Amino acid sequence: MEELFEKRVENFKKLNLISDDIKKASKIITSALKKGGKVIFCGNGGSAADSNHLAAEFISKFKKERKSLPAISLSSNNSIITAIGNDYGFDLVFQRQLEGIANKNDILCAITTSGKSKNIIKAVKKAKELNIKTILITGKNKTNLNCDIEINAPSDITAEIQEMHIAIGHILCEIIENKF
Repeated sequence: MEELFEKRVENFKKLNLISDDIKKASKIITSALKKGGKVIFCGNGGSAADSNHLAAEFISKFKKERKSLPAISLSSNNSIITAIGNDYGFDLVFQRQLEGIANKNDILCAITTSGKSKNIIKAVKKAKELNIKTILITGKNKTNLNCDIEINAPSDITAEIQEMHIAIGHILCEIIENKF
């Protein structure tokens, strides 16, 4: 059992390896928010839960009292997701939502452990077509997506990547919250 705790400690220490990417992402998000944009999160499965969680941290608060920061999770509305999935296919559930709600000052923050989710890839490509900045939070393997910043959690084990993703998200929340 002790090795389970040690493994987690080692994984969180590895976040130092990607601290520059996290700092860059926080600057991009802060800039978007200061220009009147919103953070648009999306993800599947556990990453959908992270997407919802992080949007809530922006809208409500993370650690301190401050004004609400505009954010939304494209993973949260079951009616929209199932309508798009039924009418257009699951690959388009995030892309279609971006078409309807994204504005030029927004930022897409897509979360995927594998970096291979078709609906995430299509969302990132659509965001680029709409001239929206993109952040991809994924596992250790770099993708070939043209994101403004790709944050690669240094693991290839899904559960460990997910643990690091929420830590990365919380670090982003704290840095950004301190700017407002």
